[in-house]
Amino acid sequence: MIQLSNIELMRGGKTLLKNASATLFPQHKVGLVGANGCGKSSLFALLKSELHLDAGELQIPKDWSIASVKQETPALAVSALEYVLQGHPEYYALRSALHSAEASGDGAEQARLHQQIEVVGGYGIEAKAGELLHGLGFSNAQLSDAVSAFSGGWRMRLNLAQALIRDADLLLLDEPTNHLDLDAVYWLERFLKAYQGTLVLISHDREFLDAVVDQIWHVDQQQLNVYKGHYSQFERQKAERMAQQQALYDKQQATIAHLEQFITRFKAKASKAKQAQSRVKALERMEKLAPAHADSPFSFEFSNPDNMPNPLMTLDQAQAGYGDVTILHKIKLNLVPGSRIALLGRNGAGKSTLIKLLAGELSPQAGEVFQHQGLKIGYFAQHQLESLDLSASAVTHLQRLDPQASEQSLRDFLGGFAFNGDKALEPVKPFSGGEKARLVLAMLVYQKPNLLLLDEPTNHLDLEMRHALVMALQGFEGAMVTVSHDRHMLKHTADEYYLVDQGEVSAFGYDLDAYYQWLLNANKEAVRKDSSEDKAHSSVNRKEQKRLEAEFRKAVQPLKKSIDKLEKELDKLSAALAEVETALADNDLYSEQNKGKLSELLAQQAKLTPELNDTEEALLLALEELEEKQARFEQSGEIC
Repeated sequence: MIQLSNIELMRGGKTLLKNASATLFPQHKVGLVGANGCGKSSLFALLKSELHLDAGELQIPKDWSIASVKQETPALAVSALEYVLQGHPEYYALRSALHSAEASGDGAEQARLHQQIEVVGGYGIEAKAGELLHGLGFSNAQLSDAVSAFSGGWRMRLNLAQALIRDADLLLLDEPTNHLDLDAVYWLERFLKAYQGTLVLISHDREFLDAVVDQIWHVDQQQLNVYKGHYSQFERQKAERMAQQQALYDKQQATIAHLEQFITRFKAKASKAKQAQSRVKALERMEKLAPAHADSPFSFEFSNPDNMPNPLMTLDQAQAGYGDVTILHKIKLNLVPGSRIALLGRNGAGKSTLIKLLAGELSPQAGEVFQHQGLKIGYFAQHQLESLDLSASAVTHLQRLDPQASEQSLRDFLGGFAFNGDKALEPVKPFSGGEKARLVLAMLVYQKPNLLLLDEPTNHLDLEMRHALVMALQGFEGAMVTVSHDRHMLKHTADEYYLVDQGEVSAFGYDLDAYYQWLLNANKEAVRKDSSEDKAHSSVNRKEQKRLEAEFRKAVQPLKKSIDKLEKELDKLSAALAEVETALADNDLYSEQNKGKLSELLAQQAKLTPELNDTEEALLLALEELEEKQARFEQSGEIC
């Protein structure tokens, strides 16, 4: 295990940790959270021996191997697959030595090296590298492409795959989902849940943290505060502690009153639209969590737009693409005030293409895109961070939007985005990615748009800023189209989902969780299609095929029974946990006289949540095993 005892850690004269202690046990999965600049990345550097303690003691087992993600990738000529294999130094060194032995004709050395490669599991490493790259969104053709051919975001995926190729004792991941789409996030979540080593994870994706970790380390006021459970459980515990502090009581009450205004408005609309029901439930849940964010440095909201045409934008049989290449066909879309649409789809399917078409960055290749008079678009995309004037300050950026505004009013506005004091007057050049993203959002909010187009707006934002953005978006009166891998944001701001797939844009419904099932089914269908094509050339006669299918059904019967049992258990646990969650949503429960009942419910929740997560993980693994067996049988007729 790793033991931190009364440690002190300083950077640049600033004390990050003082008299901090924590214990990291083998196979535990820890989420490391805290405000930007509190010392999370410095703690990672300490665990990697890149920094040294100023006081205290750090004990790490000498035989532990540590893996982490590189922050930069040079433009190498080696292939993507080869680059990932380099992340397993033992195997890579043995393989290089084997090539030399083969070149020299040294048979004895070749035999010895083959044995050592087998000991480190080397004969399955190339297959594992391929699986990692496929899971992170790389196609078969891209495996042989040079690293230099990939963009910065895709090189970060290569670095992530390189870190995952080893079965390290300790895996350190700092914002691993930042450059991933939703499909890859789902895959990484499953991979880490099944990971057998010890994990420390820095992430601002709360749904990802909830699914992966079993403990939270909160860096706060130079201390490491350890909480059992996932992020949502930590947030509730923190909320209860903060609610008891008189100094924050007034601010907490103001936050709750603000939320109640939203709830009242959305409840009034609930009878008009089915999807509004989910918004009411989300707001009620957020009321319970609000005190956990009472000390947030961010506070802003969208002002009512000056105009609100209805509809705002209409697409009729629109076609979008680049040059002579068409990506999307026959798009029909009618955006009206109150539309809250999230786009789902695989990487490269055309989600960002559609956003660019709506933003006017692409002209339609065919059909019509009609912007109604009074439309005012607020568009957020990652390339806008690069278009900021690095020599200008945050205040200057806003002054260019509104020359008549006073400097003080602009500084007051920027304070809601944590650009306080002289920070609002400093040049943008040294700003972090998160600070630049906050400035772009501040500029967007200031212009009072009536149509928001958000393409991965949460990249670079920490948990507190994401929470503030979700809160602000819930009060936005216009229309909104979002692309994001942050499921918490999608669930709490979108009312309907559209699927971008195979050149088409179609309504997908109101349930984000259904998209994960769609992905599983789509992958299964792809395997089935490939298998069918192979069977067309098979020499196995129909009678023999039926016999093999019967034997296969018999062979997988125990696995199917296990899946049925797990599904029933999952339904039972989900219902029980939902009942507890509903009870916890009652504000009266947090009064002093109900303290005993609250403790009892929290204990039930703490017991049910890991049981549900374990059951869900077991079910997913069983389903995956069944799919693999099915695919293997369909491809080769192998009964396993």
